[in-house]
Amino acid sequence: MVFSALKRRKSVSPRRERQVEACGRTLPVTVVENARAKRLTLRIVPGGKSLRVTIPPHVSETQVDHFIARNRNWVAVRLERLPEPVTARAGAVIPYLGIDHRIVHTRKLRGIVEPGQFAGKPSLLVPGEPENVGRKVGTFLKRQARKEIDAAVARHTAALGVRAKAIRITDTTTRWGSCSTTRTLSFSWRIVMAPPEVLDYLAAHEVAHLREMNHSDRFWALVRKLCPQMEKHKAWLKRNGARLHAIEPQ
Repeated sequence: MVFSALKRRKSVSPRRERQVEACGRTLPVTVVENARAKRLTLRIVPGGKSLRVTIPPHVSETQVDHFIARNRNWVAVRLERLPEPVTARAGAVIPYLGIDHRIVHTRKLRGIVEPGQFAGKPSLLVPGEPENVGRKVGTFLKRQARKEIDAAVARHTAALGVRAKAIRITDTTTRWGSCSTTRTLSFSWRIVMAPPEVLDYLAAHEVAHLREMNHSDRFWALVRKLCPQMEKHKAWLKRNGARLHAIEPQ
């Protein structure tokens, strides 16, 4: 079973790590004990680089091994469906604010990455040395993520009359966003590659946790108040999230 990347962890403690061979790859497996878990579950971490098994308390190591072995074919089938990794280099096409942009290395020696047009198509225009293209694209996306997320959080906190202690931009692979008990909101920078309305939904989701630190009916009512089309945007992220995690800035 694959859980949503938005699902938050509950009172977890790590177990020993394992590896699984699938599709010609060796994937690390992290086993996490969760006091609220009712059964063993397996998920592929976004990007397809590792696996995560969540288990209830008192499950033996042998039971975990058997569970992983039974699901090896499940893992292989889903890995084959994942998009191929895309390195952010000249000529590559990556999404930005929901629109595919080709990365174009310009002849400018200095400057910052700018979205624009090249040969009549949306492009990310990257100056500087060729070997720095990927790094510059990564820096640009993270900077824009900060800008877009800060603005979205400001709108939603004002609407609910709440305040976040801090906003962090991360590269987590287990979830798109989170809200800590200290009222710190964290977001994956990769969300800036999604359409603006999807980024706005994610911000609404986490801001709503400043009122409701749960996924109760009251919580979802708050999210829907902030983002009436939340189901549509939530579905987009579930359907397309793997592609965003497949982008690899150098």
